[in-house]
Amino acid sequence: MTVLVHISDPHFGTEQPPVVTALKALIDRLEPAAVLLGGDVTQRARTAQFDAARDFIASLGCPVLCVPGNHDIPLYNVFARLFNPYGGYRRVLGNDLEPVFETEDVLAIGVNTTHPKRHKDGEIGPHQIARVADRLRRASPRQLRIVMAHHPVQAREASDRANLLHGRRVALPTWIDAGMDLMLGGHIHLPYVAALAKDPEGRNAWAVQAGTALSHRVRGDVPNSVNVIVRDPVSQATRCLIERWDFDVAAQAFDRVETSELILSRDAVV
Repeated sequence: MTVLVHISDPHFGTEQPPVVTALKALIDRLEPAAVLLGGDVTQRARTAQFDAARDFIASLGCPVLCVPGNHDIPLYNVFARLFNPYGGYRRVLGNDLEPVFETEDVLAIGVNTTHPKRHKDGEIGPHQIARVADRLRRASPRQLRIVMAHHPVQAREASDRANLLHGRRVALPTWIDAGMDLMLGGHIHLPYVAALAKDPEGRNAWAVQAGTALSHRVRGDVPNSVNVIVRDPVSQATRCLIERWDFDVAAQAFDRVETSELILSRDAVV
């Protein structure tokens, strides 16, 4: 059984200590193969915020695949934004802004959709699209094939359409054709699962959005929320579960509130 925890938008600097404690407890309990962290690690890309994020990540005891979010680029420090936009991020989280996590059962590809010239919007270019597609094509049928970015590619609410990733209309059909199963995103602090358009041969894929994991900057009445991805690559090769876990204030713990069973496209399993 493969278990992954997908979190996004912790916004260190606005984190809530009881929620931090509860998320650590959940991850300890689940013992995931990896935590997939989808950006906006900090609120304002400040040194103390990155240090808090580093301490949190170090406490998890499992691999963490992380990509930047728009909040991880300095906003008010114009010099840093222009000349060293990822300096704080790289100091704590490493030089690779588009890392890959791979096991026999999982291929998770990180994509950096931020840009220092943009305030909050995300974009993706031709070289990134080609690189991800090439890596997806080399995956094995056994692997769950995940692409993770910060910005969403599918909107559930009309108000979120302005937040959609620039370049998605080229990226999505290319990646679905190359074998992508899940497209993970964050940014809008709204958790949901949505079907992505099938390619001409009928291959399907899914958009999986995460809420804010730790911040008090929740959206409306949506609490702090994370996703748990569960798959048995042998007995349930064509299925994947996405569990939504919300923070329960009364229990001071994350509680599973919803499970979505997704059908994956597979020609063969080895």
